[in-house]
Amino acid sequence: MMTNLFSVFDPSTNIMNLSLNWISTFLGVTMLPMTFWLLPSRFNYIWHSITNTLHNEFKTLIGPSNKGSTFIFVSLFTLILFNNFLGLFPYIFTSSSHLAMTLALALPLWLSFMIYGWINHTQHMFAHLVPQGTPPVLMPFMVCFETISNIIRPGTLAVRLAANMIAGHLLLTLLGNTGPNLTSSMLSLLIIAQLALLTLECAVAVIQSYVFAILVTLYSSEVN
Repeated sequence: MMTNLFSVFDPSTNIMNLSLNWISTFLGVTMLPMTFWLLPSRFNYIWHSITNTLHNEFKTLIGPSNKGSTFIFVSLFTLILFNNFLGLFPYIFTSSSHLAMTLALALPLWLSFMIYGWINHTQHMFAHLVPQGTPPVLMPFMVCFETISNIIRPGTLAVRLAANMIAGHLLLTLLGNTGPNLTSSMLSLLIIAQLALLTLECAVAVIQSYVFAILVTLYSSEVN
């Protein structure tokens, strides 16, 4: 019997007290089909189209000043997407549902943007604290609000991704646990609901990885 509802997200696989759950972060590389490495292949063409579209979109947001930095954000999108999808498989640890991973992705990126911005574009960063057209009376308050909103950015990035992953998985777990107590007619409805939720979770996996990558890109564009 489950003592805690959130225990489904606890790391539990270990050999000689060495946690193996985080290996699932890189498990997606082993699941790529062999035809992906044959050029040209259908899988390769699809993935190239996706990354090329993301590269063009990120390049538009960042601007011409930071050439090549879009590859970081495309790689970030790929990493989160693989982890979100792997979490939908049974008995695979969902690393993107833990703040330890999401915060480890968001905090260093945000910190590097802030350090770079305040060192190289100090006046520009100060100008960002007061939005254009703010009345002089409200300027001290706007500086406080903008500073707070800037500081909580890595936290909101991390919590958004982790909370969305946890919410869907919890709902699937809760509905799945009611299965043994249902009649055959209700069980068929439960299976349909689970399939619908699984489809929704696939969409959430893509959307959340895209949202994370696009927000990090927007934060980096502000420091130029």
